[in-house]
Amino acid sequence: MVQGWNEGRWTRTLQLGALVALINLWGGAAMAAKDTVKIVALGDSLTAGYGVAPGEAFPVQLQQALTQRGQKVEIVNAGVSGDTASAGRDRLDWALPSDADAVIVELGANDGLRGIDPKTTRDILDDLLGQIKARKLPVLFTGMKAPRNWGQAYATTFDAMYADLAAKHGTLFYPFFLDGVVANPALNQPDGIHPTAKGVAEIVTRITPLVEQLIAQARGQSK
Repeated sequence: MVQGWNEGRWTRTLQLGALVALINLWGGAAMAAKDTVKIVALGDSLTAGYGVAPGEAFPVQLQQALTQRGQKVEIVNAGVSGDTASAGRDRLDWALPSDADAVIVELGANDGLRGIDPKTTRDILDDLLGQIKARKLPVLFTGMKAPRNWGQAYATTFDAMYADLAAKHGTLFYPFFLDGVVANPALNQPDGIHPTAKGVAEIVTRITPLVEQLIAQARGQSK
């Protein structure tokens, strides 16, 4: 009787051990599958790649640059030409898949071009960042500068809101998305607004170190 009970207990122990091993195997496979960090680039035409070939858009060039640096990453192009901050926020739910690990937010350029009240844009971006934060996703927030034709008061208020919002939400911050490219005819399309493929490459070179910090944050949160 005792021997039979011991044999039954031993059998159950073996079964439990096999189950634990299988769970660990599944967990390892899941971690391996998630080895690639998925970053959604949410933005307007500067992200979408207006005026350049599909393979020359910001998300594509950024992914290529990061891959060359040994990073396993997928950059999703969630840029829509013409989007204001409001339009970007309104499509957040379907633009941000459930398996996203991090977000790059590049919005507001069209607000500045249209002269939208900076307070309105600020409130919308504040809400957008809050929604992403609620999903516990790290963010790289990129700034923009207003056209100077709206006056210095407008430009000062508009430009300052990005750093303020980055500090409020504790995001990584790249002060000016077009840094090193704006007003350079050699790096811009004839409209003087959208970068050429070479202009995009310059943006990628400058922003890549911060994106690598974003990747590190995403990996840290996934552990």
